Amino acid sequence: MSLHSGYKGPGDCPAIIPVFPLPGALLLPRGQMPLNIFEPRYLSMVEDALRSERIIGMIQPDAEGGGPPMAPRLYKVGCAGRITQYAETGDGRLLISLTGVARFRIESELAAATAYRRCQVSYDDFSSDFEPRAGEEAVDRDGVLKALRDFVEVNDLKVDWGGIEEAPNEALVNALCMMSPFGVREKQAMLEAADLKTRAEVLIAVTEMELVRGDGSEPTLQ
Repeated sequence: MSLHSGYKGPGDCPAIIPVFPLPGALLLPRGQMPLNIFEPRYLSMVEDALRSERIIGMIQPDAEGGGPPMAPRLYKVGCAGRITQYAETGDGRLLISLTGVARFRIESELAAATAYRRCQVSYDDFSSDFEPRAGEEAVDRDGVLKALRDFVEVNDLKVDWGGIEEAPNEALVNALCMMSPFGVREKQAMLEAADLKTRAEVLIAVTEMELVRGDGSEPTLQ
């Protein structure tokens, strides 16, 4: 199934998917996420995914939600990604890249039949994710760029301004959200934003709050 032609709507995505809980890891539709897989249960997850639809659900653990350390409670919303790059290393690791397809909402978690966790999910709340560049015209691009410039200046970072200026609004906003150094709750708010315009507003607000806070930390924009 071609990533670009095969996923037209919620019905094209699998209802039961493996999930990879990883705090601070934010995947968004059409975004690219490289992953270094080394734990045995997640090696098994990737190998099983490669034998099926190549879909893995990225989701954040909810640190305040409780649950055992090996199976913490999860946030209800994550993003499904398709394995689009895959390589083996000499020491047993797998290097993969996920391309975001669409966000999902967990309906239930399946009883353990594998070493990794699997959930039944629904994509119905996020049908706009299947439309590339939906809502770009409503994004406050100037506001996003101003927040980025302020953040870069305060933290003495280097960025590719040429690439940023050329990026369309969806790619710009989603990439900045995914690469941002903010915490789990902030990234979850970006993920759950109703649309691209709202996600950009969350990004701007979180960046401005970080600049005001000025706690002396050294965040990095990857």
